Amino acid sequence: MRVSDPRGRAKNRNQAGKSLRRKRYHHGDLPRALLDAALHIVETRGTEALTLRAVARLAGVSQAAPYRHFASKEAILAAVAEDGFRSLMAAMQESLDACGEGPLGRLRAVGLGYVTFATSHPSHFRVMFGRERADRSTFPSLRQVATDTLGIVVEAISDCQRAGLARSEEPAADLALTAWSCVHGLSALLVDGVLDKPAAEIAEMVTRDLFLGLGARQG
Repeated sequence: MRVSDPRGRAKNRNQAGKSLRRKRYHHGDLPRALLDAALHIVETRGTEALTLRAVARLAGVSQAAPYRHFASKEAILAAVAEDGFRSLMAAMQESLDACGEGPLGRLRAVGLGYVTFATSHPSHFRVMFGRERADRSTFPSLRQVATDTLGIVVEAISDCQRAGLARSEEPAADLALTAWSCVHGLSALLVDGVLDKPAAEIAEMVTRDLFLGLGARQG
């Protein structure tokens, strides 16, 4: 799976905003239109600039229209985050489907899918994990999809443990937290443009070294 380079997206932001304004909402899927507008605001101006009024203005609807679907800014943040987790799960599953290797290769594929999602959907990524993220305890469906996403990592590590490729004396959930923390940190560095090496090259290197570190101890 190809890991996208975040530097290639910046030139498209103004064009995307103009396109949103040209398509000003008239009928169809209003929640989707509002989510698209929210994502554009996050990408171009940051999460702190996101308000339901700004979303309505960009989508071309009345200021009252967003409240038919989202009671507050946190509610639309939760919806964007839930949408992001579903896309993240799809990216990891796509990476898994393209991987014809054994358990360790499949575990690496999960990590590569994670990085691919983050670098391809930076606005989703920031809403899912940023400082202004929605409280998952308030939004059960968001909490569930986030748990299901981590479950993919846990399952992949469990497969490695059963094959003797990962430490079996530690719970798979604990190893999943280690793996997730590393891959998430790499994704954040790439999304924020801190690293100047090609994203795909770094992702391959980090996932290789991380998952070798999870391996069964010798002696």
